[in-house]
Amino acid sequence: MPRQRPVTIRDVAALAGVSAGTASKALNGRGSLRADTVERVRQAARRLDFRPNPTARGLQAGRSYTVGMITTDTIGRFSIPLLIGAEDTLGGGQISVLLCDARDDPIRERHHLGVLLGRRVDGIIVTGRRAGTRAPIAGSPGVPVVYAFLASADPADCSIVPDEAGGARQAVDHLRTAGRRRLVHITGPEHHHSARVRAGAIEARLAEAGAALATPPLFGEWSEAWGRQAAGILLARGTDFDGVLGGNDQIARGVGDALREAGRAVPGAVALTGFDNWDVMTLASRPALTSIDLDLEGLGRAAAGLLLRAIDGDAAPGVHTHPAKLVVRASTGAA
Repeated sequence: MPRQRPVTIRDVAALAGVSAGTASKALNGRGSLRADTVERVRQAARRLDFRPNPTARGLQAGRSYTVGMITTDTIGRFSIPLLIGAEDTLGGGQISVLLCDARDDPIRERHHLGVLLGRRVDGIIVTGRRAGTRAPIAGSPGVPVVYAFLASADPADCSIVPDEAGGARQAVDHLRTAGRRRLVHITGPEHHHSARVRAGAIEARLAEAGAALATPPLFGEWSEAWGRQAAGILLARGTDFDGVLGGNDQIARGVGDALREAGRAVPGAVALTGFDNWDVMTLASRPALTSIDLDLEGLGRAAAGLLLRAIDGDAAPGVHTHPAKLVVRASTGAA
């Protein structure tokens, strides 16, 4: 059986009774056409199930309608939600995203950058598995670049990052509103950007209220094991606390396990918050864990919006902040 010929813009034009140029303008929203003409062309395209040729469309507009995303987040914990959000925004413009995993390897990153530029992508989003700053991607790519979740060290670049400090302040306010006054903070490595930012924001927020942590922050690892160990240290010291601010959800879950084993009820005796709102941890915790959500999908949508602006010649340099939000579950309650 002979292969059916694909429908072309000329077929649509013939059915609608217009020229091919008029049909193209009607489908692409260009030119000043009468509303009934535009509708007639669109009806013809629907009847014929016309699918525009993306290559021809790109050549006409001088664009490829593709965007690259370079990440160092091998497991996808942070980059996949961000990618989903970016695709939500870019998909409306029929733009595809090419995901490249650099694995913290500068040589691999340069390779991926070269491939993306060779494909003439319209722009690039750079992201990773940890917040903080990084050097700009190698060389001058010649296309718009937006850094998401992490920031470029060059203030002339466009970056968008989660408001980790704002999220930490929300966690403090929530526990204090619930009547908790003897708070402790258990978090990750002190050299880690997120650990420092979150700890600093917690102490500053308490200072604003004329209060302080019951003991200096406990820095350790981003793990459940460290959460259990740190809770054991506090209990062995006899530290008096009724609220725990976990540096992330893994730590908070480990703290909750240790408190339960020690006979300290959560949230009855101790209220507990996490950070990142990773449902694998928050919903599996007993009780379910109150956490700060960095809204990574929203961050991805915002990053894609900034990239589209830059592609259209309206770049927005500097570091932009995306708000975090508190998600309340059973691990916090009135004292």
